[in-house]
Amino acid sequence: MASATDDTISLIQRYYALFNSGDRPALLALLDDEVTHDINHGASEKGRATFERFLRRMDRAYAEQVEELVVMATEDGRRAAAEFFIRGTYLATDDGLPEANGQKYWLRVGAFFEIGDNGLIRRVTNYYNLTDWLRQIGA
Repeated sequence: MASATDDTISLIQRYYALFNSGDRPALLALLDDEVTHDINHGASEKGRATFERFLRRMDRAYAEQVEELVVMATEDGRRAAAEFFIRGTYLATDDGLPEANGQKYWLRVGAFFEIGDNGLIRRVTNYYNLTDWLRQIGA
C-alpha cells in the first residue's frame, strides 16, 4: 500500500509529466478549484481559471521542458518540494520583459506545493534566479 508521501510524490511527478507533454487540461485537473499560485518575482493569484490563463500566456511566450526532476514530500503528504531544471526557448516577448528572439536558456527551479484534503494541489510556489535568466537571454 502506498504511503501519503508516495501519493504526493506521484502527484507532483504526474504534474510535471503533464507539463512536459503539453496536456494542459489534465494538468489543470490536478489543481484544486481555489489553487493559490505564487509566481516567481510576482503576485499571488488564486483559482484554477486564473492558473489556466497564466499557462496560456506562458505557452505563447516560452517553450519549456522540465528536466532532472527531484520531488520530496512530508510524511503526511500535505507538502512537497521539487527541484529541477527548465530547458527553454523564449519565443515571444512577454509583458515587461526584454524582446524575445528564440533565446535558449537552462535554469534551476525550486517549487513548493501544498496538497488539499481532496488530494489536489492547493498551492504552487515557483522560484528561479531571474537575474540568471535575464543574463542567459542576453538582456
